[in-house]
Amino acid sequence: MPKQVDHAERRAQIARALVRVAGRQGLHAVGMRDVAAEAGVSLRLVQYYFETKEKLLLFGLEQLTERFRERVAARFRDAGESPGPRAAVEALLMAALPTDEESRTFHFVYTSYAVLAVKDRALAAQPFIKDPDAAEEALAGLLRRAREDGLLRPDVDPGMEAAGLLALSAGLGTGVLVGQRGPESAAAVLRHHLDRVFLAP
Repeated sequence: MPKQVDHAERRAQIARALVRVAGRQGLHAVGMRDVAAEAGVSLRLVQYYFETKEKLLLFGLEQLTERFRERVAARFRDAGESPGPRAAVEALLMAALPTDEESRTFHFVYTSYAVLAVKDRALAAQPFIKDPDAAEEALAGLLRRAREDGLLRPDVDPGMEAAGLLALSAGLGTGVLVGQRGPESAAAVLRHHLDRVFLAP
Protein backbone atom coordinates (compact mmCIF):
# COMPACT_ATOMS: atom_id res chain seq x y z
CA MET A 1 0.00 0.00 0.00
CA PRO A 2 1.49 3.41 -0.93
CA LYS A 3 2.57 5.61 1.94
CA GLN A 4 0.10 8.35 2.83
CA VAL A 5 1.49 11.84 2.26
CA ASP A 6 0.65 14.56 4.75
CA HIS A 7 0.24 17.42 2.27
CA ALA A 8 -0.10 20.11 4.94
CA GLU A 9 3.14 18.99 6.58
CA ARG A 10 4.91 18.81 3.21
CA ARG A 11 3.83 22.38 2.40
CA ALA A 12 5.00 23.51 5.85
CA GLN A 13 8.32 21.70 5.35
CA ILE A 14 8.89 23.59 2.10
CA ALA A 15 7.88 26.90 3.70
CA ARG A 16 10.32 26.35 6.57
CA ALA A 17 13.04 25.71 3.99
CA LEU A 18 12.13 28.99 2.29
CA VAL A 19 12.54 30.88 5.56
CA ARG A 20 15.91 29.25 6.27
CA VAL A 21 17.28 30.08 2.81
CA ALA A 22 15.87 33.61 2.96
CA GLY A 23 17.50 34.05 6.36
CA ARG A 24 20.88 33.29 4.79
CA GLN A 25 20.58 34.86 1.33
CA GLY A 26 17.84 37.47 1.63
CA LEU A 27 14.34 36.95 0.32
CA HIS A 28 14.96 38.71 -2.99
CA ALA A 29 17.70 36.20 -3.89
CA VAL A 30 15.72 33.02 -3.15
CA GLY A 31 14.66 30.81 -6.06
CA MET A 32 12.39 27.77 -6.02
CA ARG A 33 15.39 25.58 -6.86
CA ASP A 34 17.18 26.85 -3.72
CA VAL A 35 14.15 26.03 -1.60
CA ALA A 36 13.84 22.55 -3.09
CA ALA A 37 17.49 21.81 -2.29
CA GLU A 38 17.10 23.11 1.27
CA ALA A 39 13.96 21.05 1.83
CA GLY A 40 15.54 17.92 0.31
CA VAL A 41 12.82 17.57 -2.32
CA SER A 42 12.64 17.96 -6.07
CA LEU A 43 11.97 21.25 -7.81
CA ARG A 44 8.99 19.56 -9.43
CA LEU A 45 7.50 18.84 -5.99
CA VAL A 46 7.87 22.48 -4.92
CA GLN A 47 6.16 23.54 -8.14
CA TYR A 48 3.42 20.96 -7.57
CA TYR A 49 2.55 22.47 -4.20
CA PHE A 50 3.04 26.15 -5.03
CA GLU A 51 3.06 26.54 -8.83
CA THR A 52 4.80 29.93 -8.68
CA LYS A 53 7.40 31.64 -6.54
CA GLU A 54 4.79 34.24 -5.60
CA LYS A 55 2.51 31.58 -4.09
CA LEU A 56 5.45 30.10 -2.23
CA LEU A 57 6.37 33.51 -0.82
CA LEU A 58 2.82 34.16 0.33
CA PHE A 59 2.56 30.82 2.09
CA GLY A 60 5.99 31.29 3.63
CA LEU A 61 4.80 34.60 5.02
CA GLU A 62 1.79 32.94 6.63
CA GLN A 63 4.06 30.38 8.27
CA LEU A 64 6.44 33.06 9.48
CA THR A 65 3.60 35.05 11.04
CA GLU A 66 2.19 31.97 12.74
CA ARG A 67 5.58 31.15 14.22
CA PHE A 68 5.84 34.68 15.59
CA ARG A 69 2.45 34.29 17.28
CA GLU A 70 3.76 31.12 18.89
CA ARG A 71 6.84 32.99 20.16
CA VAL A 72 4.66 35.71 21.69
CA ALA A 73 2.45 33.07 23.33
CA ALA A 74 5.53 31.36 24.76
CA ARG A 75 6.74 34.69 26.16
CA PHE A 76 3.36 35.20 27.82
CA ARG A 77 3.55 31.72 29.37
CA ASP A 78 7.07 32.42 30.64
CA ALA A 79 5.82 35.63 32.24
CA GLY A 80 3.75 33.61 34.73
CA GLU A 81 0.21 32.42 35.25
CA SER A 82 -1.30 35.90 35.56
CA PRO A 83 1.24 38.44 34.30
CA GLY A 84 0.41 42.07 34.97
CA PRO A 85 0.07 44.58 32.11
CA ARG A 86 3.71 45.66 32.31
CA ALA A 87 4.98 42.07 32.06
CA ALA A 88 2.55 41.33 29.20
CA VAL A 89 3.60 44.44 27.26
CA GLU A 90 7.27 43.63 27.78
CA ALA A 91 6.73 40.02 26.64
CA LEU A 92 5.08 41.14 23.40
CA LEU A 93 7.76 43.69 22.58
CA MET A 94 10.71 41.48 23.52
CA ALA A 95 9.43 38.64 21.32
CA ALA A 96 10.05 40.86 18.29
CA LEU A 97 13.70 41.58 19.12
CA PRO A 98 16.29 39.45 17.29
CA THR A 99 17.90 37.86 20.34
CA ASP A 100 18.61 34.36 18.97
CA GLU A 101 18.99 32.66 15.59
CA GLU A 102 15.28 32.06 15.07
CA SER A 103 14.22 35.59 16.00
CA ARG A 104 17.04 37.08 13.91
CA THR A 105 15.82 35.09 10.91
CA PHE A 106 12.24 36.16 11.61
CA HIS A 107 13.12 39.87 11.81
CA PHE A 108 15.33 39.76 8.73
CA VAL A 109 12.87 37.82 6.56
CA TYR A 110 9.81 39.72 7.78
CA THR A 111 11.53 43.01 7.02
CA SER A 112 12.45 41.65 3.58
CA TYR A 113 8.79 40.91 2.91
CA ALA A 114 7.88 44.46 3.89
CA VAL A 115 10.50 45.91 1.52
CA LEU A 116 9.34 43.69 -1.35
CA ALA A 117 5.73 44.69 -0.67
CA VAL A 118 6.58 48.31 -1.52
CA LYS A 119 6.70 47.28 -5.20
CA ASP A 120 4.82 43.97 -5.23
CA ARG A 121 1.04 44.48 -5.23
CA ALA A 122 0.30 40.86 -4.44
CA LEU A 123 2.46 40.98 -1.32
CA ALA A 124 1.12 44.40 -0.35
CA ALA A 125 -2.43 43.04 -0.45
CA GLN A 126 -1.65 40.27 2.04
CA PRO A 127 -2.86 40.23 5.63
CA PHE A 128 0.66 40.64 6.97
CA ILE A 129 0.46 44.33 6.12
CA LYS A 130 -2.46 44.42 8.58
CA ASP A 131 -0.73 42.30 11.23
CA PRO A 132 1.02 45.34 12.74
CA ASP A 133 -2.45 46.89 13.16
CA ALA A 134 -3.55 43.80 15.09
CA ALA A 135 -0.42 43.94 17.25
CA GLU A 136 -0.98 47.64 17.84
CA GLU A 137 -4.55 47.06 18.97
CA ALA A 138 -3.47 44.23 21.28
CA LEU A 139 -0.77 46.42 22.79
CA ALA A 140 -3.14 49.37 23.16
CA GLY A 141 -5.57 47.05 24.94
CA LEU A 142 -2.89 46.05 27.45
CA LEU A 143 -2.05 49.70 28.03
CA ARG A 144 -5.71 50.62 28.51
CA ARG A 145 -5.96 47.86 31.11
CA ALA A 146 -2.88 49.24 32.82
CA ARG A 147 -4.43 52.72 32.84
CA GLU A 148 -7.63 51.35 34.41
CA ASP A 149 -5.50 49.68 37.09
CA GLY A 150 -3.73 52.98 37.81
CA LEU A 151 -0.38 51.71 36.52
CA LEU A 152 0.25 54.25 33.73
CA ARG A 153 1.47 57.79 33.97
CA PRO A 154 -1.53 60.15 33.62
CA ASP A 155 -0.42 61.74 30.34
CA VAL A 156 0.00 58.44 28.46
CA ASP A 157 -2.35 57.85 25.52
CA PRO A 158 -2.61 54.03 25.09
CA GLY A 159 -3.22 54.15 21.33
CA MET A 160 -0.40 56.56 20.55
CA GLU A 161 1.95 54.81 22.95
CA ALA A 162 1.22 51.41 21.39
CA ALA A 163 2.12 52.74 17.93
CA GLY A 164 5.30 54.31 19.26
CA LEU A 165 6.39 51.22 21.19
CA LEU A 166 5.98 48.95 18.18
CA ALA A 167 7.92 51.36 15.98
CA LEU A 168 10.63 51.54 18.65
CA SER A 169 10.81 47.74 18.87
CA ALA A 170 11.05 47.39 15.07
CA GLY A 171 13.76 50.02 14.82
CA LEU A 172 15.76 48.49 17.66
CA GLY A 173 15.46 45.08 16.00
CA THR A 174 16.90 46.42 12.77
CA GLY A 175 19.68 48.06 14.76
CA VAL A 176 20.58 44.68 16.24
CA LEU A 177 20.57 43.05 12.80
CA VAL A 178 23.00 45.57 11.32
CA GLY A 179 25.26 45.52 14.38
CA GLN A 180 24.44 48.98 15.68
CA ARG A 181 23.76 47.55 19.13
CA GLY A 182 23.51 44.16 20.84
CA PRO A 183 20.30 42.42 21.95
CA GLU A 184 20.93 43.31 25.60
CA SER A 185 21.32 46.97 24.72
CA ALA A 186 18.11 46.92 22.66
CA ALA A 187 16.21 45.27 25.52
CA ALA A 188 17.58 47.88 27.93
CA VAL A 189 16.32 50.71 25.70
CA LEU A 190 12.86 49.13 25.57
CA ARG A 191 12.74 48.70 29.34
CA HIS A 192 13.94 52.28 29.83
CA HIS A 193 11.06 53.52 27.72
CA LEU A 194 8.57 51.32 29.56
CA ASP A 195 9.86 52.82 32.84
CA ARG A 196 8.73 56.20 31.47
CA VAL A 197 5.29 54.85 30.55
CA PHE A 198 4.46 52.83 33.65
CA LEU A 199 4.36 54.14 37.19
CA ALA A 200 6.87 52.61 39.56
CA PRO A 201 5.36 49.70 41.55
